[in-house]
Amino acid sequence: MSLTGKVALIAGGVKNLGAETAKELAGQGANLALHYNSASSKANAAELEAELKQRYPALKVAFYQADLTTASAVDTLFQSALKDFGNIDIVVNTVGKVLKKPITEISEEEYDSMFAINSKAAFFILRAAAKHVSDGGKIISVVTALLGAFTGYYTSYAGSKAPVEHFTRGVCKELQARQISVNNVAPGPMDTPFFYPQESPEAVEYHKANGMGNRLTMVQDIAPLIRFLCTEGTWITGQTIFANGGYTTR
Repeated sequence: MSLTGKVALIAGGVKNLGAETAKELAGQGANLALHYNSASSKANAAELEAELKQRYPALKVAFYQADLTTASAVDTLFQSALKDFGNIDIVVNTVGKVLKKPITEISEEEYDSMFAINSKAAFFILRAAAKHVSDGGKIISVVTALLGAFTGYYTSYAGSKAPVEHFTRGVCKELQARQISVNNVAPGPMDTPFFYPQESPEAVEYHKANGMGNRLTMVQDIAPLIRFLCTEGTWITGQTIFANGGYTTR
């Protein structure tokens, strides 16, 4: 199923899973509105733009920098994309922050930051998507396999992602009449630069041992699933899809 002429807005869309998802959707013909958070990601945006333009010369792509932890920033992002593209058909939220700490060491500031990025931003992205995504569109949030595989020291991370499951269920019911599907994808621990600073070498090996093939989840495992939910997987809605090589199997 082609996405030619559709517009995909990807929050956190210039590196890691966001960038891989951008490539998948561009390959199906979608134009791209790609968000990134910090100025340090401008180089990633430029590199990704060059690659996409080389592979897909007719592609329209635009980039937006914003901290999405306020409702006004999220609304501004959507309005900017609508101004540039005229419509939004797909929204993918890959924004997230990881913290691995005993609960006894988590400060109030760290708690507030985790929930602002992982929960509040997700809520207002869903709110804006519900307002602006075209009928028949797709909304996908990235959560975590730790919602189904419980482990110590990730209490604030998994806890701040957990509300997104409930947001998704409610929003999918609200948007059924417009035939907009709303889903979550829950990867296992992913082999990205965000993963390793949290983990000792022994912990990395533990996480690998719980995945099929004795490896971590790769972004290349997840981006095709997001593409599927935007194409053949239209009938799937209100679900959290655990794609983690058996990491959550006990």
